[in-house]
Amino acid sequence: MWRLNKARYKPHRHGGSLEELRSKRREQEKALRQARRERQLVSKRLLLSEDEELGEADMDTMSGEEDVVSLFHKLQHSKPEREAHLKTLSKVLRDASAQLIFIKQENAMHLLVSLLTGSNAQCRLHAVRCLHELSHSPHATVAPACLPATPYLLTYLSGQSTKFTELCLYTLGNLCPDNDVLKEKLLAQGIIPALANCIENQRYNLAVVEAVGFTLSQLLQAKDAAVEKIIQMVLASSLPSHLLSVLTPDPQFGLAPAIECAWCLHYLACSTDGNRQLLAQGALVQCSSLLVSLGGAIVEGNKDEGIELLVCPLLRCVGNLLSLCPVEKLTTQVGDVQLVVALCALLQAYVHTQPALARECAWVLNNLTAHSSALCSTLLTHNLIPGLIQLLSFSKGINTMILRVLANIAHKKQEFCVQLVQLGIMSALCATLKMANQEMVTLGLEVLFMLLVSRPQVADEFVRHGGVSLLEAIQYNSDGEMRRRAAYLLDHHLLSCSSECTVDNISS
Repeated sequence: MWRLNKARYKPHRHGGSLEELRSKRREQEKALRQARRERQLVSKRLLLSEDEELGEADMDTMSGEEDVVSLFHKLQHSKPEREAHLKTLSKVLRDASAQLIFIKQENAMHLLVSLLTGSNAQCRLHAVRCLHELSHSPHATVAPACLPATPYLLTYLSGQSTKFTELCLYTLGNLCPDNDVLKEKLLAQGIIPALANCIENQRYNLAVVEAVGFTLSQLLQAKDAAVEKIIQMVLASSLPSHLLSVLTPDPQFGLAPAIECAWCLHYLACSTDGNRQLLAQGALVQCSSLLVSLGGAIVEGNKDEGIELLVCPLLRCVGNLLSLCPVEKLTTQVGDVQLVVALCALLQAYVHTQPALARECAWVLNNLTAHSSALCSTLLTHNLIPGLIQLLSFSKGINTMILRVLANIAHKKQEFCVQLVQLGIMSALCATLKMANQEMVTLGLEVLFMLLVSRPQVADEFVRHGGVSLLEAIQYNSDGEMRRRAAYLLDHHLLSCSSECTVDNISS
């Protein structure tokens, strides 16, 4: 499904090894995307050259200091064979040590820039391939050395060659996170309007759109105050509307462009200003609608590779956008049924295989139920509560978030409390009071309090589940606040009920 190893190849006698190479690349890119999803890491992208796509990656290449220097001198003096030398150099620069050797050569970058801006189209392509290899370097000193080339890379984003434009975009995207000075230079050179123009002119070319999304997401992951400056520049451009227009996955091309653009929207939604603007542009409606579609696809058994990489940024967008959505407009923005049902479906689908993603689903449910009694009622009327109660036994933060959702429901109406008890919350709640996790116990006590004050019969139910002894045990806990809550519940809601239950047991 991923179109990261661009499909510009034809049948070849090395078909087996080619498929193995593409498979390995897909796994590497999946791991990078997953790392970015779970730890918000920047990730560099290395596009394959045509030779590698054709299965000819094992051609003889030179390596070592002497060979890099030799190639550099040949490029300076051998004009008829310059194209071949550049092609070889691009392969040699795959080696990290060769990258350091090359940038240390006097006027090396000046030569590369002159070839990048020359009249020979093939030399320009191989020169940008060399820059692309350098941009992927693990060495922090290499990216600043590429700075003289960045104005030309930005200029070429308006070119006609898709392959060339993609290489320029991914090269810029790889350079973005490496150096604050370089990032400032790129902003001053106009990278934001260049990206906006590129995605506008190439909106039907999804390979380029994906590359624009990748480069922008790399920029938006800047740290400290720099990110606010970048976000303001992005919001002032046409990029947000273009990103929203790409959200719907293309059935032919796959999910990759939508994934990259959704991550960009997530980084924008983390900002208060971005939140407001995206909300005004209908981002909450669009992201919610797409989550509903993806939830429905999961229910129907669609297990397409990478679908969770789109679900994650969409969840984060919705969760963040909810904070500024007026309560009275909430149901018109997200619907009163479908999104809640979809979130529960996604939760159940990923709880075993992707617990971090399941926790994100529960977080959005928490934000929804904290806002709206109607959405709390939806969980009850569509019989979704029993499935949530079962998840209280899971760890990795899922149970904590689910308990918050149940607390939101109990807080809204006494009638909801009665329904929760009827649906079997009490035994699960007693199990939470036995946990070593203090946050779970504290939340469990809060929910218990709301249930007990809703109706006297609830106390009888709790006592029948052995709740009194659980609260007595909590009074020996080292946490003072926890002890006070347990004592209050015993003194004000349970002692008389406990005595009556004891008398009833003796007489029977």
